[in-house]
Amino acid sequence: MRRAAQLFETSGYGEVFTRRWVVEMVLDLAGYTADHDLGATVALEPACGGGAFLVPMVERLALSCRAHSRTLSEVREAVRAFDLLERNVTLSRKAVAAVLVASGMVQDDADNLAGGWVTQGDFLDPGLVVPGASWVLGNPPYVRLEDIDDERLPVYRSSWPTMRGRADLFVGFIERGLRTLVDGGVLGFIVADRWLHNQYGSELRKMIADRYAVEALVQVHEADAFEVPVSAYPAVTVIRRRRQGKPVVARAVAGFEDKAAVDLVNWSRGRGRARKTSSYEAVRLNGWFPGDELWPMGDPATLALVKDLEDRFPPLEDPTTGTRVGIGVATGAERAYITDAEDLVEADRLLPLAMGEHTTTGALSWGTSPRWLVNPWDNGRLVDLASYPRLAAHFERHRGMMEGRHVAKKCPDRWYRTIDKVDPVLDRRPKLLFPDLKASIHPVLDPGGDTGLYPHHNLYWVTSSGWDIEVLGGLLLSEIANTFVGTYCVKMAGGCYRFQAQYLRRIRVRTGYIVTSKRRPSSAREGFPRARCRTGIGPGAQRLWDTGATPHSRRTGRFTQSYSSVTLPSLVHSCGWSETLE
Repeated sequence: MRRAAQLFETSGYGEVFTRRWVVEMVLDLAGYTADHDLGATVALEPACGGGAFLVPMVERLALSCRAHSRTLSEVREAVRAFDLLERNVTLSRKAVAAVLVASGMVQDDADNLAGGWVTQGDFLDPGLVVPGASWVLGNPPYVRLEDIDDERLPVYRSSWPTMRGRADLFVGFIERGLRTLVDGGVLGFIVADRWLHNQYGSELRKMIADRYAVEALVQVHEADAFEVPVSAYPAVTVIRRRRQGKPVVARAVAGFEDKAAVDLVNWSRGRGRARKTSSYEAVRLNGWFPGDELWPMGDPATLALVKDLEDRFPPLEDPTTGTRVGIGVATGAERAYITDAEDLVEADRLLPLAMGEHTTTGALSWGTSPRWLVNPWDNGRLVDLASYPRLAAHFERHRGMMEGRHVAKKCPDRWYRTIDKVDPVLDRRPKLLFPDLKASIHPVLDPGGDTGLYPHHNLYWVTSSGWDIEVLGGLLLSEIANTFVGTYCVKMAGGCYRFQAQYLRRIRVRTGYIVTSKRRPSSAREGFPRARCRTGIGPGAQRLWDTGATPHSRRTGRFTQSYSSVTLPSLVHSCGWSETLE
């Protein structure tokens, strides 16, 4: 512990002190209030610092003792606080003792009780004895794992398996805090919210979805939540050990302070579905999002829409509609496998290849800059190079580069294979192609057949045996489809979305209105005009997307605005929620 403490002592890493009104909001949302018999429970503060959380906790405990006819000397087990730094332990003990004295204790007794409550210790040290708790409350340190010394890091990772990848230290604090909770217990932290959306948080998300309930999530990115400015994407996060209920999701904007925080807490204790004020907006969802997959991010109104549609409709990739989502072929050696020379090898070993550059206009423009895949596959099997002397000679010229790939090292006798197998029928199937990086969703039609193309690795594709592919393309041009991708993907520089398969699969579609080419009304094709330009949804396609939760303009069938700018009242009205918004 001494070496770990020295790291923090000398670097100052992780210490971000929370404003008093933020602490009060966290305690209120977690239910650590004086009307409860707090003396009969245990509350933990895992990284107490100078006492920003601990002092209000002890104040509330003292009021609770008075209300429930207890003396402070009776509640020696009601609080446990830890900190790695000796100076923080000293500060917190003094601050807690001052509260106890103000509540009627003599100084010696107050010092003794504070000394028992606040101890020096590493909360992530598996050897630290931590009691079961009804509350785990605080602001855990903000430290990247690469800033932890080599001796401590393996201990942390082996003890708290959710600390994977490039996770921050607070992920371990959340895990241990949750494991400490008794049935019905609550964790209330203010902590960065990146773990909700990044890959390193997957194990923690799965743990929470399997055993706990998200009760409240309040984004305070724009609020002045800390004593010094911090770029940490903070969110008040409240998780309870019980089955999932209906969580509150809120977003604070600039100007959100103590009075607004009280208003939000009071609203959260009621049954209202949505609320919007000048400093925050909030909704109550019907449930939370499942599993270890990425949890969506965005304003509360958008999350409410996404959750509503996820509850009611199946995902885009669905065996009942024969709809599949995938990525194009990866080769690992582009110079060997991609060519613009149509006579490079035997004609049947060249497969017309669609690349991102062919989709920039909204329609396939392959003829202006044709590319071919040098294809070593035939119906799922590698061809015999002895039967294709020109192909064999071409691969031999690039053999050194090809054999250096991981896939070739694993199977040296199959050194000329591409990383991915080539699907023998994908090029001939009608499909929608999606460039990886775009500012908005951008499906491009490949009609397949004799002129069909095989997608390259920088394109994602959608095929379907149940949908007419042009009607489906019309739906996927919509702002609703764009919203699904936008809430799940991590935005890149310049605001671009990544339209990868994992995000496309999150899109929900209304399969009760599947349209095949045999019974397609002509109006349905309005959704995917020949120019493939993204101009909204035509009336035919709008009816397929009319879920009852989509803002629209007097049944004209055209979306009036991007959903990111849809007002909360319009969402509430279109979803049938009747509460008046203030």
